Amino acid sequence: MTEMAPAQEGTLEARFPGVVTHDERKGYEGYIVQLDKLTEVAQVLRDDLGYDFLSSVTAVDYLAQKEDEESYFEVVYHLYKSTGGSALVLAVQTPRDNPAVPSLTPLYPGAEFQEREAFDLYGIDFTDHPDMRRILMWEGFEGFPMRKDWKEPYFEEDVKPFANRWPGGQVYRIEDHNPVGKNNQYPQGFDPESWSPAIEDALYDSLRRSNAEYDEIEDLDTEQVIVNLGPQHPSTHGVFRMAVLMDGETIVALKPVMGYLHRNHEKIGERNTFLHNMPFTDRLDYITSLSNNFGYALAVEKLMGAKGVPTERAEYIRVIMAELTRISSHLWAIGFLLNDLGAFFTPSLYAIEERELLLDIFEATTGSRMMNNYFRFGGVARDFPEGVLERIGELVTERLPRKVDELDRYLTNNEIVRTRCEGIGVLSPDEAIEYSMAGPMLRASGVPYDVRRADPYSIYEQFDFDVAVRYHGDVYDRYLIRLDEIRQSIRIVQQAVERIPDGDFLTGKNPYQVRVPAGEAFGRVEGPKGEIGFYVVSNGKANPWRYHVRAPSFINLTALEKMCIGSKVADVVVVLGSVDIILGEVDR
Repeated sequence: MTEMAPAQEGTLEARFPGVVTHDERKGYEGYIVQLDKLTEVAQVLRDDLGYDFLSSVTAVDYLAQKEDEESYFEVVYHLYKSTGGSALVLAVQTPRDNPAVPSLTPLYPGAEFQEREAFDLYGIDFTDHPDMRRILMWEGFEGFPMRKDWKEPYFEEDVKPFANRWPGGQVYRIEDHNPVGKNNQYPQGFDPESWSPAIEDALYDSLRRSNAEYDEIEDLDTEQVIVNLGPQHPSTHGVFRMAVLMDGETIVALKPVMGYLHRNHEKIGERNTFLHNMPFTDRLDYITSLSNNFGYALAVEKLMGAKGVPTERAEYIRVIMAELTRISSHLWAIGFLLNDLGAFFTPSLYAIEERELLLDIFEATTGSRMMNNYFRFGGVARDFPEGVLERIGELVTERLPRKVDELDRYLTNNEIVRTRCEGIGVLSPDEAIEYSMAGPMLRASGVPYDVRRADPYSIYEQFDFDVAVRYHGDVYDRYLIRLDEIRQSIRIVQQAVERIPDGDFLTGKNPYQVRVPAGEAFGRVEGPKGEIGFYVVSNGKANPWRYHVRAPSFINLTALEKMCIGSKVADVVVVLGSVDIILGEVDR
């Protein structure tokens, strides 16, 4: 964890004597807060001390491993100032029997989906939450799958490598050892023959509650209707659903419904070894695999200390690959936003052509075009092949600047683009911070917050670039901000290619296994979609005790309803496109 200034520590503990204590566990930093005082402490942090940005909320199951140990759940919060600076970490602990924690959603609306996720996967009730429903699992799911004592039907072992794979190599499929029909778990009393979709009532009741304060359109006798957009529809960018309540064609309430692609990425991550998880990060936002690699590597390297410090050449390689990833992702986002506007594939093809050239670089360097399992703790898996660095230099000095200007010329002042995007899906600066927005979503609303500048990591402090910011907070500015950021990424790569030093690409040897000291760490980077963070807890063994992803595509959807209320149904598709989600990251 990032160390906090002594003045901050003294201020908080002095203000709440006996309520807030510094975390004394080895490898941990931050504060443990008395459960019933959480809301009071959080309000002081937000209103008096300036910690107005709640980045991450997650839970940890500390299931006792010995008879003399106590079992409990812990909820961990990472708070920041929107003006920049390092994290302030809070933790509250609650018993595993009937766990309950006060909801911070009334103070930080961005906690809404994250608290629902902790409820869904751990069974922790967040009191006073406005919409306490499951979010990734279906409402009838049995149990809470992230608990350490929860076992799935095809459970084999707690951690990998499984005994039948290594060292004996007597491989078999666990499915072959389970009788047919025994691979499902149902809630007690559940009868598949009598099941009905009444389980959706909780969703629709939530829609109606959300609309309770809506003023009906004057002089029109209209009937409110519920319409489901998706989950099988190309405009929802994958298996994603929006349940909307409409008054005529006007949206009066909207609830995102996700989880159709959920595969419990984090449960898999806690069974993998630390190194096994690197290729799994590729499968989150599969358009930005190298940024995902980056965030996870930083988290584990913090725990490893001196053994995890990357070489100087590796730092340059990482920055180059991360910024090329940003360019690639933003090109894709712009192309498909035009698809959502109805332009079909012509603008997309212009963007895809440039992205393909970047994928050539990724393939030559990492061995893969999309799922780039490339970063390692202490560096990267291999150096640039011969000629690749020169090719990158040519792209960022000649072709890419010219092609970005071309896209700008074709699209920015197009009458249809401006008419459909300006003033649509508006999010004010205060709302963007309150809802924990990140990346282009935050900066297009006039908040110049970029992790590369606000809480620098790697070697970004050595580069000259501007934090792109726009001030209208609408769909149009979210398009423009991505053009701006492509140009800034080109600047960074130009500088990195010129300055990259000779040397090793990895500290030490490339290991098959690493042991990580006990403790906790949060590694975050400014990914193309916004802040992607990895919260990792180690108990000193080869597998992480806790592995959590702060997924920007998931958290950025928290404000989707806010942006859509009052818009027409045709605008909803455009607003969703401007968020730029990837369902692999939303659902994990």
